[in-house]
Amino acid sequence: VLDQIFPEYVGVFGDLYSKVSLKTLLQFPTSKSVLSISECTLVDEIASLCKSRSDKWAKERAQKLRDAASRNPFQNNLFQSHIFNLEILITLILQYQEHLSKLDAEIDALAQEMEEYTILQSIPGIGEKIAATIISEIGEIDRFNHPKKLVAFAGVDPSVYASGKFTASVNRITKRGSSSLRHALYMAVRCGIRDARKKKTTDEMIPRNKRLREFYDKKRNDGKPFRVAVIAYVNKLLHWIYALLKSKTDFQDTAQKLHPAK
Repeated sequence: VLDQIFPEYVGVFGDLYSKVSLKTLLQFPTSKSVLSISECTLVDEIASLCKSRSDKWAKERAQKLRDAASRNPFQNNLFQSHIFNLEILITLILQYQEHLSKLDAEIDALAQEMEEYTILQSIPGIGEKIAATIISEIGEIDRFNHPKKLVAFAGVDPSVYASGKFTASVNRITKRGSSSLRHALYMAVRCGIRDARKKKTTDEMIPRNKRLREFYDKKRNDGKPFRVAVIAYVNKLLHWIYALLKSKTDFQDTAQKLHPAK
């Protein structure tokens, strides 16, 4: 619908579906509605929709919006039905986002009552959303009597292809089990291996998860491709998660007993 009314609006805001973007579009759905008011008024309207942003940011967005309105190919002869449909869609999206926010708050409140939620967040790279996803996908850790079964459940165990005397030399992960769990683990790995901050006295970077970063770097130094190293990291991370949840201890306590870099 937006392509038939205001296609140039895309790009005015960094995220088309952010609240400030949707509310601005709801208030100014056409080029005429944008160009018919002064720039100062437009700046004030945008600033009122996102009070956490600076006046400079509001002025930049207002200028982008006016430029987009000037370039818009649909200046006149718009069907009111298109505008009406656009307003309905924007309202539905805003309501949907509000419902999702409430659900997230309820999930966080429920997760706070679980000991496993706090334990998982003790692992550098795992935050609230990732911890909640892992818990919801794994369920009770007592369902698994060995960490390899948890690895298999996540679908990151290697598949073996063989036929007769032939055995494949390149094996991929099975990808069975929960794709949501694999995605959460992948995000945890990306957060865990990236550099967090510099030391105060030197330019040396301190990894978020030093022990597992050493494991990842070892795999890379051994010539393993990025994806192979990441999968190995995920596998190791699952072993850590299994050990933590089974022993009911946090990451720092368990890290002193295990040696992931080996």
